[in-house]
Amino acid sequence: MTDEFIPYGSQWIDDHDIEAVVETLKSDYLTTGPKIKEFENKFANYVDSKYAVAIANGTAALHAAVYAAGIKEGDEVITTPITFAATANSVLYRNAKPIFADIDPKTYNISLKSIEEKITDKTKAIIPVHYTGQPCEMDDLIEIASKNNLIIIEDGAHAIGATYKDKKIGSIGDMTTFSFHPVKNITTGEGGMITSDSKELYDKLMQFRTHGITKSKSNYTNLSHGPWYHEQQELGYNYRITDIQAALGITQLEKLDKFLSRRREIVDIYNKEFKDIKGLIIPEQLENTNSAWHIYVLQLELEKLNADRKKIFEALREKNLGVNVHYIPVYFHPYYQSLGYKKGICPNAEKLYERIITIPLYPKMSDQQVNEVILRIINTITKFQK
Repeated sequence: MTDEFIPYGSQWIDDHDIEAVVETLKSDYLTTGPKIKEFENKFANYVDSKYAVAIANGTAALHAAVYAAGIKEGDEVITTPITFAATANSVLYRNAKPIFADIDPKTYNISLKSIEEKITDKTKAIIPVHYTGQPCEMDDLIEIASKNNLIIIEDGAHAIGATYKDKKIGSIGDMTTFSFHPVKNITTGEGGMITSDSKELYDKLMQFRTHGITKSKSNYTNLSHGPWYHEQQELGYNYRITDIQAALGITQLEKLDKFLSRRREIVDIYNKEFKDIKGLIIPEQLENTNSAWHIYVLQLELEKLNADRKKIFEALREKNLGVNVHYIPVYFHPYYQSLGYKKGICPNAEKLYERIITIPLYPKMSDQQVNEVILRIINTITKFQK
């Protein structure tokens, strides 16, 4: 074994990406120019959606989607606790209340049964998270939403390129949000996207992204003062993305299928090598889905080991593996505790949290690095087996 540090995720930037960014830097537009629209159109086409709105980051995408859905004070929105805090925070930004449904212990995605148990007359939307890139059971989710008149905002931060029954994630729910942070499947540095088939939602998202301002004459409330005229009609935000980022996004999108193919190749190797290791549970793949495999999460069968997750995690870090944990249940965070959320509300999620470790997975990994990860993990787990 070598001593090389192997992170859990990493971007893959090549000369083509750099050239595209440099070309934009030399152009007349650094922001709010033609590259943004080009990126939006190409992304919408990739996920088979009518509309796409590029935005500052994945959190801004969630905030904008919750706004466009009309979520307001007193409303409730159901989501999963096994996600980055931004998913639930986007609900709080609208002075509404996140309601945490438990997870399915096999897929780690939000539990349909738990969603139905948490619906009240205050529930207005569901935010399912395609955790690790594994699509949620969207047909059943749509049925639940339709029966209860709820909007579906898919958090697809992990799921660019994933498919559910041959449909791309980004073309199914009312809106889908994406993130282009460097560890995601493609990157723009920071950046995000919202997709939808609704022109009404698209218009709201576009206005929200730019201070709540419109320059469309047909939408003016008052008479125009002249060619310079515009109106702020809502309290929006400056959530714009730059042409520089969009240029990078375009070239990254062109390589996405190659990135996904390599991720899936590595996952196949991991599954084969880890499936019979005492103390490890490999991820489950739902039928009729194809995960984007943003991250690869091993679950520890602690009953078969003589150490807890912390001790195993530290041992892996000592072997120069940049392992991580995704995620601390959102309502464990002090801020959510201060809002009155109590531990114990999602027992499956809490049990899972105690047992999961994210291991390295990114398309630029060499075969040698993949083998190193396998050797270091098996060597470590073997030492802790009962």
